[in-house]
Amino acid sequence: MSDASARHGVYGSGPLLLGVRHHGPGSARAVRAALDAARPGAVLVEGPPDADPLIPLAADPDLRPPVALLAHAVDEPGRSAFWPMAEFSPEWVAIRWALEHDVPARFIDLPAAHTLAWDTGAEDPAGAGDGESSEPDLRVDPLAVLAGTAGHDDPERWWEDVVEHRGAGPRDPFAPFAALEEAMTALRERYGVGGRQRDLVREAHMRLQVRAARKEFGPAVAVVCGAWHVPALRERTTVTADRALLKGLPKVRTDLTWVPWTHRRLARSSGYGAGIDSPGWYGHLFRAPDRPVERWLTKVAGLLREEDRMVSSAHVIEAVRLAGTLAAMRGRPLPGLSETTDAVRAVMCDGSDVPLALVHDRLVVGDLLGEVPETAPAVPLQRDLVREQRRLRLKPEALERELELDLRKETDAGRGRLLHRLRLLGVGWGEPAESRGSTGTFRETWRLRWEPELSVRVAEAGVWGTTVLAAATAKAEADALAARALADVTALAEHCLLAGLPDALPVVMRALADRAALDTDVGHLAQALPALVRSLRYGDVRGTDTGALAGVAAGLAERVFVGLPPACAALDADAAQEMRGHVDAVHTAVGLLAETLAGTPAAGHGELRGRWRAVLRTLATRDTVPGVVRGRAVRLLLDDGELEPGEAARLMGLVLSPGTPPAEAAAWIEGFAGGGGGMLLVHDERLLGLVDAWLTGVPADAFTDVLPLLRRTFSAYEAGVRRTLGELVRRGPGADAARTARTAAVPGFAAEPDTVRADAVLPVLRLLLGPDAAGGTTKSDDDCLTGVGA
Repeated sequence: MSDASARHGVYGSGPLLLGVRHHGPGSARAVRAALDAARPGAVLVEGPPDADPLIPLAADPDLRPPVALLAHAVDEPGRSAFWPMAEFSPEWVAIRWALEHDVPARFIDLPAAHTLAWDTGAEDPAGAGDGESSEPDLRVDPLAVLAGTAGHDDPERWWEDVVEHRGAGPRDPFAPFAALEEAMTALRERYGVGGRQRDLVREAHMRLQVRAARKEFGPAVAVVCGAWHVPALRERTTVTADRALLKGLPKVRTDLTWVPWTHRRLARSSGYGAGIDSPGWYGHLFRAPDRPVERWLTKVAGLLREEDRMVSSAHVIEAVRLAGTLAAMRGRPLPGLSETTDAVRAVMCDGSDVPLALVHDRLVVGDLLGEVPETAPAVPLQRDLVREQRRLRLKPEALERELELDLRKETDAGRGRLLHRLRLLGVGWGEPAESRGSTGTFRETWRLRWEPELSVRVAEAGVWGTTVLAAATAKAEADALAARALADVTALAEHCLLAGLPDALPVVMRALADRAALDTDVGHLAQALPALVRSLRYGDVRGTDTGALAGVAAGLAERVFVGLPPACAALDADAAQEMRGHVDAVHTAVGLLAETLAGTPAAGHGELRGRWRAVLRTLATRDTVPGVVRGRAVRLLLDDGELEPGEAARLMGLVLSPGTPPAEAAAWIEGFAGGGGGMLLVHDERLLGLVDAWLTGVPADAFTDVLPLLRRTFSAYEAGVRRTLGELVRRGPGADAARTARTAAVPGFAAEPDTVRADAVLPVLRLLLGPDAAGGTTKSDDDCLTGVGA
């Protein structure tokens, strides 16, 4: 049959309608075969016509799928929509075929300008005046209905059998589309629009676009769209009726571009509403020229070998045989994903699902991230971000990874600043993680993962500036002026230093000074101080001038010192727990602040540590302060060496005396012994004896009240500490003291260090540690060695 006669037969009854399943490799192959046979004069694709100017970019070799059309409202970038395409998407194959054969290609679905306006909840024109309820109908899944009619309970598996595993299909390239159109026509007759009222409007617009294309390019027009729409596009309606459905549609100004997409995102239902569970598997089926099962299992074996699993060629051969046997037993034309997965589990994974989860994540779903050329339209902020990523060699990746930064290196410091600036703008490309191996302020750890939605966040952030630095600076200044809580401003100051925004700091500091002067809540002041002190420390490692912060931090600390004791009076249990947290935070912050201000003009404010210890002594001895705060103050003083163990035991004895209510005493113990206090009780049996004696004397009617507090305190200890405490209590506190008294007469086991025995090991230590450059040791060396020996 000649090309001319074939074209006449194909287009004799109207346009060539190629109904497909979005993201189906079998559909994509069938579309290519049908287009090769029909040779249309124009190709129409389901998608937003606003994106027609972007179609030529699909010919750019730097545009590598998976990608997506992104449409967002100009005045409200957060209002957006995606139309994703993979290399095995029929729409992508149709566009590429048109570009390769120099054939016009057009999108014919409802414009994004209407779609985005519609998503705001505007009235649905399709349902207006048709007498139907405004409540959404039950949506019909066409594949599920067809699979159920064929006796299958799994639509995905049924579709694989009838379409994806049929190879190149029958000799007639149009037969699959005719059969699918017949099935969809029956479904539309039975279910109408299937709960999709908007489809009436979309299909009216598609019919108008098809008519216009046939008038412009002639009757030889091919349409690639979801199979569900084919019966509606085949329906004969009047232009007037279709235009009536489109009348009064809401509209917004939009911008469209190509953005990278990921296989992981293809596994979710968005844009083209056909989320697929196994994009990596479908991509393999589309790319494999022959023997797809053998090639797939070879790929699985390679992945498992990379993970140091013993997988040989014999494993691959046996897995292929098993997959084929399973397919034959299950009546399938070819082994599908379920058969290959069962074969991999049995042969390569020894029946374990643990390595199988890796195969699913890396291969079945996949972590492929598409690429978009620089020529694609983008907001200026996006272009600057791309430049920064290239300059810092920080490439976006779909697979989550950790990034360790040494802030003493210029490139790493630049990477950290960029990631902090993006977080300030709401672009969560990276999230800070806990550093491994170092707790110094010169190291940062980030957990990076690029998601397609971040392109929308970048577009939203474009209102703040044309570069990442300018946008982050403007956003920080606006946040400082809008902040109401003092802690929010101090946290913002910390972010400014982390992100390297010196121009924003004056505005933030003015806001900080204003809020600090007006805020009289000691809790707010105590909550704000730690972030401010951290800002000083971070500023040091980044070389940022933090002189203005030092004075504010010292003044804030002074206000906390004055206001904390009165603020701790007459608190209920919840408020007391919150105040205990503030005391801990201030204690840590004061230590850092004193070290940071040493040798600076701000150090003239006086000895911060000394005044803070005086505040702790006041809290420890004042009866109006809740027990949990008093106990915590005693513990902090004891840890700093400002309170003798005997004095701490005396204060504990007073609190645990019979005159103190059991609940108050239990709260004191919680404050004193919580947070690593287990080792303190292990090494000081006097304190353990006091707690033990008090606990055994608690009346039965009060024991149930104090038990939750005590359980919360002691359950936080490590298992080894709890076991040691149990052994000490079992044999009775004080037993070790008696044993020490019995062994006091043994040389080397006295209560004080034996300097004579310590000096005897000095020659051996000198041999081990080595002499200094002068060939001997200094007096300070001898002192250190004596201390070690003791």
